[in-house]
Amino acid sequence: MTAPAAELQKAVFAALGGSVDLVSLLGGAKIHDQPPANVLFPYLTFGRTSVYDWSTDTESGTEQLFSIHVWSKSQGKREALEIMEVVRGLLDNARLGLDQHHLVGMRLEFSEARFDDRLSLQHGLLRFRAVTEPVV
Repeated sequence: MTAPAAELQKAVFAALGGSVDLVSLLGGAKIHDQPPANVLFPYLTFGRTSVYDWSTDTESGTEQLFSIHVWSKSQGKREALEIMEVVRGLLDNARLGLDQHHLVGMRLEFSEARFDDRLSLQHGLLRFRAVTEPVV
């Protein structure tokens, strides 16, 4: 059986990459686990994923916390915020199809946009919570 986190990331990647609005804002399908060398800004990366087992004696499932990072070299936060809003619209309460698991629900828990002095760029962060159950 495929790990629920891997299955969810695959579905999230497909949802983000399939959005004409998002791909347009990014200037291409620039959605990465790890960005390639010399990647052009702006782009998205998958961040940290935490998986918690909430199984009981009669039910099994996982709670997953995962993050999406927005990276922008624009002067202000506008570009990062616009991209973040599209990502939020695509993933908050989304009904993504998984193969071996059922997505009970997914929602945005936290978002933040800030200037990263060390890297001299705008950094957006969105953290989502998803609950999955295996398909029986």
